[in-house]
Amino acid sequence: MSNLEQTPMNDKSQPYRHPQPAEAAMELVIPSAIPDDERIWVPVEENVWFRPLCLSASSGYWVNLLRVRKSGVLSRHRHPQAVHGFVLKGEWRYLEHDWIATEGGYVYEAPGETHTLVVEPHVREMITLFQVNGAMIYVDPDGANVGYDDVFTRIAKCRAHYEEIGLGGDFIDQFIR
Repeated sequence: MSNLEQTPMNDKSQPYRHPQPAEAAMELVIPSAIPDDERIWVPVEENVWFRPLCLSASSGYWVNLLRVRKSGVLSRHRHPQAVHGFVLKGEWRYLEHDWIATEGGYVYEAPGETHTLVVEPHVREMITLFQVNGAMIYVDPDGANVGYDDVFTRIAKCRAHYEEIGLGGDFIDQFIR
């Protein structure tokens, strides 16, 4: 008998043999996170868009790409929960800190922090992947609430945008978990 015949099949190379939990949400795979179709970008204001990747209505977070093609202050906001960011293109910073989030860099934003996002004039385009847990609470310089976004306001913005441009309001449903 050869060694090959004596060697048991390697379990590492075998797929899981049982069904997935019936209650589990479908996985979400987006082959091209930066879309070729410009209509998928949801406008926030002139030259600022987000591209939804995952909108978790069941857990209260969202993952999106933020794309900016202008310089200046984007928003001042507070997060009651952690935010994770990964800079894909360009750079940005917060007025309240001395660091710059640069291409290829990761940023962890601690719960409770308030900061003002700025893109400098030399940056032609900034794209950052953000996972926002909970909400973004928009505030004035003294911390007074002037608005908010959560997963539900994001879903509503996407639904309205996709309806308006002809993709249909239900286009966003594929990203909701």
